[in-house]
Amino acid sequence: MREYGKDNELIRAVCNGCKKEMKVEHGILKEGLFEGVQRFGYFSEKDGITHKFDLCEECYDRMTHSFALPVTEIEEKEFL
Repeated sequence: MREYGKDNELIRAVCNGCKKEMKVEHGILKEGLFEGVQRFGYFSEKDGITHKFDLCEECYDRMTHSFALPVTEIEEKEFL
């Protein structure tokens, strides 16, 4: 969960999984945080609804380790 102040500056970020308060300095997130966004369309039970959530790295790892098929890892050469 992310909270923004005036000028759309990030003021707070909290993991939806464990409620860990993430480090934010001057509007910049200083820790790894996964942002999940799913816009449900036709043929789902949630037509027209968007779900958003944030997970710290520990909660992300716990979730992805439970997958039947592993996530695909791609090593990035440059960080934007």
